Amino acid sequence: MKKEKNNFGMRKIAIRSLLVALAMVLSYVESQMPVEAFVPGMKLGLTNLVVMVALYRLNEKEAIIINIIRIFLVGFTFGNMFSIAYSLAGGMLSGIVMIALKKTQKVSMTTVSVAGGVAHNVGQILVAMVVLETTAILYYLLILWIAGVFAGIVIGVLSAEVTKRLPKTII
Repeated sequence: MKKEKNNFGMRKIAIRSLLVALAMVLSYVESQMPVEAFVPGMKLGLTNLVVMVALYRLNEKEAIIINIIRIFLVGFTFGNMFSIAYSLAGGMLSGIVMIALKKTQKVSMTTVSVAGGVAHNVGQILVAMVVLETTAILYYLLILWIAGVFAGIVIGVLSAEVTKRLPKTII
């Protein structure tokens, strides 16, 4: 019995580690995409695909932990302290909003993703206002909201498909 429990624990750690690694790979892939040419600072949010799958197939706590670990690892690997601050603010606000909406069980996965994308942009703008000591950048929020809605739709649809296709026993 103890060996079986230990195997489950090891499997759980392995799955979570794979999700963090996948999020890091997606973050790198996304950094190579020229999406920013259309809207400076905009990203598709491919790593949110991993967070959404974790949120719907694991639980809220695991999704937040995976996202935090990913933010720090990606920040230290590809970014700097500012990128960590922006990502952490966006990621945590996004996570809170997505968890709250998911708990209502009244909205689709795509809607949760869209709200998360928009909340992520709000969190980043709030950090930018503090760092730059100005509210003048609030005008940019409308552009980022529109980008967040489109990115949220894409990631939400992809997340729903991935979650649906994953075997229930895998996670």
